Amino acid sequence: MRILFSGTPAHGHLMPLLPLARAFRDRGDDVAVLTSAAFGPMLDAERLTLLAVGPEMPELLAEGARRADAPDPTAPDPAVAAEVFAGARIALTADEAIAAAREFRPDVIVAEATDYVGPFVASVLEVPYAKHAFGPLIPAEFTDVFDAVAERAYKERGLAVPTPAWYVDPCPEILQGPGWQPPQGHLRLRAEAYRGPGTTDGTAPASSLAVRARPKVLLSFGTHFGQPALLRPIVEALAPTADLVVTLGLTATAADYGDGLDHVEFVGFTPLAELLDGIDLVVTHGGAGTTLGTLARALPMVVVPQGADQFLQAGAVAGARLGVAVMPPAGPQAVAEAVTQVLGDIAFRNNARRAAGQIAAMPSAREVADQLTAALA
Repeated sequence: MRILFSGTPAHGHLMPLLPLARAFRDRGDDVAVLTSAAFGPMLDAERLTLLAVGPEMPELLAEGARRADAPDPTAPDPAVAAEVFAGARIALTADEAIAAAREFRPDVIVAEATDYVGPFVASVLEVPYAKHAFGPLIPAEFTDVFDAVAERAYKERGLAVPTPAWYVDPCPEILQGPGWQPPQGHLRLRAEAYRGPGTTDGTAPASSLAVRARPKVLLSFGTHFGQPALLRPIVEALAPTADLVVTLGLTATAADYGDGLDHVEFVGFTPLAELLDGIDLVVTHGGAGTTLGTLARALPMVVVPQGADQFLQAGAVAGARLGVAVMPPAGPQAVAEAVTQVLGDIAFRNNARRAAGQIAAMPSAREVADQLTAALA
């Protein structure tokens, strides 16, 4: 089998594909990933072939903003997001992607939920494709606009937007909205916190608040949203009541946070699975990978969304009482109050354990790889 994964060139979009990509790799299948060249080192470490196509995310964001005539391409606006993920990405990536995929000759394409290049390639090559979700089902108010922008690009080349044959879904039912129904070809997939190459998924139980005088809180706003100017005030608000581990993202350093924070543990880019041991609560921007990885370890959270789909995760977490959402423009003190609320109410931890139980009961990546292989056969 020749499996081609396709994803927007951003960590939050590509990392959720890795468990299934690893499973196909370990089966002995030929696996390649279609995305930008910047992810070569990460995919080399995973022993996955990179088909390097298209520009990096900053160029896509700039082009999407130009097309939408919008000042902020990360704003949770359907029209702006559609121009980034569908309009700009198809225009700047499709030709390279088609050429690379033709050479690879995939039997099936697995595309993450906001990737419109993989389905485009599937339509040209006339191969089936699976849509791989990375969180709760994206609302129609977004997907309808995305699809309309993509459809224009498809029609320009005489193509029809293909329907996914399968919908690979790592989201537990507790996070799905009211009235949610499984899409056609629904395949559940057990979510896991991102882990480094060559390691196994950790399923250590959540720590007990009784073993320490102070709770231990992980503050992580992912690879792109964790700016020191945003996080330093939150660190100062939380420091009186919790021991803190703060992730630095891709570019920041501990020195960027200034003086007076010797009591804070700063960590560079580290797989989430390695950060959750001994943690009592996670304060996060609400990226889907961080959200599901945290719940897989039965940990409650406080979600402070900054853009993109993070408001969707924040609403789902709050609605299921898996944590508290602190919506902008609420400030650092509101975050500290939310942390106190979650740590002080056992219902949040119990609900997180319920979510972890649902995740643990879902099929493993290897089982899903076997299901897809059997379906293709």
